[in-house]
Amino acid sequence: MKDESKFIESLINPETRDLAFEKLVQDYKKPIYWHIRKIVLDHDDAHDVLQNTFLKVFKGIDKFKFESKLYTWIYRIATNESLNFIKSKAKKFLMSSKEMMDYQINNLKEDPYFDGDELQISLQKAINSLPTKQKLIFQMKYEQNMKFKEICEILETSEGGLKASYHIAVKKIKKELLKNQTF
Repeated sequence: MKDESKFIESLINPETRDLAFEKLVQDYKKPIYWHIRKIVLDHDDAHDVLQNTFLKVFKGIDKFKFESKLYTWIYRIATNESLNFIKSKAKKFLMSSKEMMDYQINNLKEDPYFDGDELQISLQKAINSLPTKQKLIFQMKYEQNMKFKEICEILETSEGGLKASYHIAVKKIKKELLKNQTF
């Protein structure tokens, strides 16, 4: 925590801010990109949300309260930016967020950056059938291999509730996949 506090101070200090922010982007851009990509699905959209996330981090770092770890705070911003992006994009196309995500999933095959198969698309459809919070929890735990404690901090929820949501999500996904006979 001591090193992180010093690093955050270097992000706040106008003399060291630019260099520290470059390091922050280098350290976090790949895991944050993949976190965002799992939520928005589209490569180009993920890059847009990633830029918005780092812009918010840059503008808001001096308001960081040291109540959580830096990466937790950044992931929380990325998660909120991703969900807001989906809502905004859906509104722009006069769709619900669910309809927008269904559209994104149905167009995954055309995405040159998608290297999955039919099973991966079926899994994405099953994940998309979950309520938002269960979906996020499942993606963070199953796809990103995060620890429950980290997910709790990012989503600001209890560990017990989170574990229950994860297990319910797993059951729903299995049921959905079996219903569609995809595994």
